Amino acid sequence: MAQIHEFLSMGGYAGFVWPAYAVALIVIGGLGVQSVRSLRVLRREVEAMEEDRPRRSRRGRAGPGSGTDDAG
Repeated sequence: MAQIHEFLSMGGYAGFVWPAYAVALIVIGGLGVQSVRSLRVLRREVEAMEEDRPRRSRRGRAGPGSGTDDAG
């Protein structure tokens, strides 16, 4: 039990070490939450853009580099 107490006291620096760990955990957790929220918002925006765009049929269309140009 003495070893656990020594570890938790951090050699007398526990007042500095544990709050630093807490701040780091809060910051990293906040960044994670912010990232997930941003991802959700961006996915919704992309889905809305994809729904608004007109659908085109690929059948019968010659793409660039297909060799079916009449320009030549």
